[in-house]
Amino acid sequence: MNRDEVNIYSEITPEIDQLAVKSREADIIDQELYTRFNVKRGLRDLNGKGVLAGLTNVAEIKAKKIVDGEEVPDEGHLFYRGYAIEDLVKGIVDRNSFGFEEIAYLLLIGHLPTQEELDSFQQRLLFYRSLPTNFVRDVILKAPSSDMMNTLARSVLTLYAYDDKADDTSLPNVLRQSMQLISTFPMLATYGYQAYNHYIRNQSLVIHHPLDKGSLAENILHLLRPDMQFTELEARILDICLVLHMDHGGGNNSAFTTHVVTSTMTDTYSAIAAALGSLKGPRHGGANLRVVRMFDDMKQNVKDWKDEEEVSDYLLKLLRGAAFDHAGLIYGVGHAVYSLSDPRTVIFRSFVEKLAKAEGFEDEFALYSLVEKLAPQIIEQERRIYKGVCVNVDFYSGFVYRMLGLPEELFTPLFAMARIVGWSAHRMEELANNGKIIRPAYRAIAENLPYVPMDKR
Repeated sequence: MNRDEVNIYSEITPEIDQLAVKSREADIIDQELYTRFNVKRGLRDLNGKGVLAGLTNVAEIKAKKIVDGEEVPDEGHLFYRGYAIEDLVKGIVDRNSFGFEEIAYLLLIGHLPTQEELDSFQQRLLFYRSLPTNFVRDVILKAPSSDMMNTLARSVLTLYAYDDKADDTSLPNVLRQSMQLISTFPMLATYGYQAYNHYIRNQSLVIHHPLDKGSLAENILHLLRPDMQFTELEARILDICLVLHMDHGGGNNSAFTTHVVTSTMTDTYSAIAAALGSLKGPRHGGANLRVVRMFDDMKQNVKDWKDEEEVSDYLLKLLRGAAFDHAGLIYGVGHAVYSLSDPRTVIFRSFVEKLAKAEGFEDEFALYSLVEKLAPQIIEQERRIYKGVCVNVDFYSGFVYRMLGLPEELFTPLFAMARIVGWSAHRMEELANNGKIIRPAYRAIAENLPYVPMDKR
């Protein structure tokens, strides 16, 4: 085959297709074997409970309680360093302040900061709010991509070359690297988006210098909007969203990835790039985008958004694979741990309602609220489930981003801008405890075979 005739980086030839079929046949495992050998697929038991693989001080999720000696579903609870997320958010709102930097300090350093400690921490984050000279021109603008998570990971890996202590895994150096990445993630992601918007979508190229003051949430809106303007309400709600997404315990896929990769003693840039690769997967960080696209389809196919019967019919079609992407799922409803409620959703809902009223999205918010009410009931009627089902935080976060006018390409990177704090905290925890390299067992089931010489195959 002539290389000039095909794109060797994307062309799937009939030969490769046939080889893939053979590969799949060699890889398929009899599902009954997982039960026979008591394999915890996905590191979860048959009831969906995670296998205990480590200990953490960073965050805790609770969704069960003990009643008469039995473990039963409970309302969901989330704790950062032992503090209930409800209390942390209430403290932010009561002070009428931005909370991202304060909660980042809590997760990284381990205690709530005094005002003096917070001021010093914020100044250090502001100091790090810059990229190496010509980095935007030489790295971000040179190879624009339609996928911002890949762009973000590439930029993170490239920053390794600019760090004289890139491989130093001492805690002071890793904390320095973590704070720099936390501060630069908004620039890396938004500049990557602007490059894509210009070079691939043929729109104007808009690159703003970052704010030299203000919160991370304010800087994100400043960088993204051509006129650099935003309201205080918009910035504060984005700030709350970032706080709620900052961490979710050591067992979520990207945090666990951070622990696994860090246990090899690799550098910070490689560990964070691995976490980004995990978060990019639609089963992890891409859920909010699927929610908003599902609602776009719903709004086109449901004539009366207030008609419970019509909305229920559409939700049934979703579950039966007859609507939207035919996956048989109602996106944003259900969670691996929470059953009765997701505390992040409970907190976030009032902020979403406030933004919807301010931005003129009351009808859409009413539809979201109706689906939040109906979907769990319909799922419980249609599916045999081992625990309750509730809407999760992704149910509303994409709606908020849509109301803020943020591009869909940045929905998952916005998640990463928050979760980089949790990843950094988990990386430092893994290093502080100097644990063993993480290496779970896989049981081989292939038969041992005698070698066959080439002329006898």
